[in-house]
Amino acid sequence: MDDRIIEKLSILADAAKYDVSCSSSGGKRKNENKGLGNAEGMGICHSYTEDGRCVSLLKILLTNHCIYDCAYCITRRSNDVKRAGFTVQEVVDLTINFYRRNYIEGLFLSSGIFKNSDYTMERLVRVAKKLRLEHKFNGYIHLKTIPGASEELIKEAGLYADRLSVNIELPSDNSLQQLAPEKSYAQILQPMKDIKNQLVQATEEKKLFKSAPVFAPAGQSTQLIVGASAENDNQILQLSSSLYKDYNLKRVYYSGYVPVSTDSRLSILTETPVIRENRIYQADWLMRFYGFDAKELLDEQHPNLDLDIDPKLSWALRNPHSFPIELNTADYEMILRVPGIGVKSAKKIVSARRFAQLNFDHLKQMGVVLKRAKYFITCQTRSLNRRDYDMQEIRNRILFGDGSVRSALLTQQLDLFKQVS
Repeated sequence: MDDRIIEKLSILADAAKYDVSCSSSGGKRKNENKGLGNAEGMGICHSYTEDGRCVSLLKILLTNHCIYDCAYCITRRSNDVKRAGFTVQEVVDLTINFYRRNYIEGLFLSSGIFKNSDYTMERLVRVAKKLRLEHKFNGYIHLKTIPGASEELIKEAGLYADRLSVNIELPSDNSLQQLAPEKSYAQILQPMKDIKNQLVQATEEKKLFKSAPVFAPAGQSTQLIVGASAENDNQILQLSSSLYKDYNLKRVYYSGYVPVSTDSRLSILTETPVIRENRIYQADWLMRFYGFDAKELLDEQHPNLDLDIDPKLSWALRNPHSFPIELNTADYEMILRVPGIGVKSAKKIVSARRFAQLNFDHLKQMGVVLKRAKYFITCQTRSLNRRDYDMQEIRNRILFGDGSVRSALLTQQLDLFKQVS
């Protein structure tokens, strides 16, 4: 590999690290006709950096030249950074060469927007098309869909890519107008709608014709920047909920804002705490797999997630009228809402209680975290609690341990710290 390519790779791989939506989940592309690579089953393997970024794909930008001037973006037009760009063939060669050396098992390709949306999108599609048709590459390919690109290009992209994604970027159109005035929600949501429609159409065609072409088998996702604008967690979760319902997204990824450069349009210049990003992911998980609605997790009285405890525990503490529940008779949906009980444990409970009455020893064997769950459940009408605790005391005991003296002391210290800060 010559020095020029190495320099480009260094610049464009570094610029791509802020995009976290690079999961390969859902890909099932088989290796056919003695091709190269395989994305069947679980897809590719992943490794992660310390801050949780996925690094298992060849994750690069086609170019970091961009006609837009988004305040939060390192590749924005007005930012003084070193610029570079790959040709279509260079990206294809890098992918094949890195794959043969076992460095990567797939490609995540995005780009700054140069000239216009269609011009950029057409080159991204050409990369995927060359890999699939000329090199018979069957590994995972994730293409970023450029806002404003034509429906025809999006349809073609889905024929060669396993997953497509359009970054919605900010939690509201108002923030987008302030920080990225050349973009709009309408421009971003239209390709999401196009992808959804193509996915529905491809599914229907597959039912009628087995040979019908597959369109983006791993679906579509998006990324949302947390903390670059002033929206609270409630607004973020409400947006995510609507995206899941209206556009059938596989995932919404959340990226804590990193102040990569100064800009007068940015009122927030500090890095978003990792714990906030983590709590939003946990709440997102509850909406997707635990049957929670965004309105249950947060509302106007509670606009932000509690950073000290996870969202499920926070909901349980705010809804004492729902507990305790009897695990031998409660329905599956309610069991899922108990802190300390996950999806697998809930399924085991529902399955096992058909054959025998469950006790706390059974629950422990099933993986239930009793130090959390014990405050919210009974088994055969028995409880592990020595007495009834109010919700604030349950919170303290879970946070600081069961020792009431230590719990009370730490609570007082925490309250004092909050008053001082």
